[in-house]
Amino acid sequence: MAKKDAPPRWDRKMQQRLARGEAAALGELYDRFASLVHGLAHRVLEDERAADGITREVFTHVWEHPDAYDPKQGPLRTWVAALTHRLAVQRLRATETAALAEAGPGSDSGSAGSAEATEALERRVRHASVAARADYIVQAMPAPLRAALELAYFQRRDYRQTAADLGVTEDEARRRLRLGLQLLSTAHDSAAPGAPPGYGGAA
Repeated sequence: MAKKDAPPRWDRKMQQRLARGEAAALGELYDRFASLVHGLAHRVLEDERAADGITREVFTHVWEHPDAYDPKQGPLRTWVAALTHRLAVQRLRATETAALAEAGPGSDSGSAGSAEATEALERRVRHASVAARADYIVQAMPAPLRAALELAYFQRRDYRQTAADLGVTEDEARRRLRLGLQLLSTAHDSAAPGAPPGYGGAA
């Protein structure tokens, strides 16, 4: 079991190379994870420039604090995703809080309005968190499950058409869809708006 849970060798070597200050390692890390980081940040913030800023912030943090990643705790991809999520949520909260402060007390009826605005912000953070987590789960799930979900939900294929498109039996298509949906349902399991330890559905 320990062997199964161990992160890939690439993750451990990358952490060691970053700790030694190898600039080439940061370049490789960026090539591998930049689209993931930007996509998750954009999902939370819904703003291209803000997502660009978070992407720079994530890779700067990784470069300056390579020892913050512990290979024994899980894959580097999961750690990078959790870091992105945390920084994006912090940025969303700061931006929205600043906007509320700018609107001023005259825009609501005192503390009741303020509490309403805070609740609305927390709802937005939760929804953004679930959406980003769902995106991550879809990207991280095994390719056969992802392909089945994409056919069924983005291309509106039923399970028979999905089976034909994938060249598998109808039972196998149903199994893949069921497993994919089970994984996707864990997007709602995060207890708090911040990045959960098991980001991506891992326990």
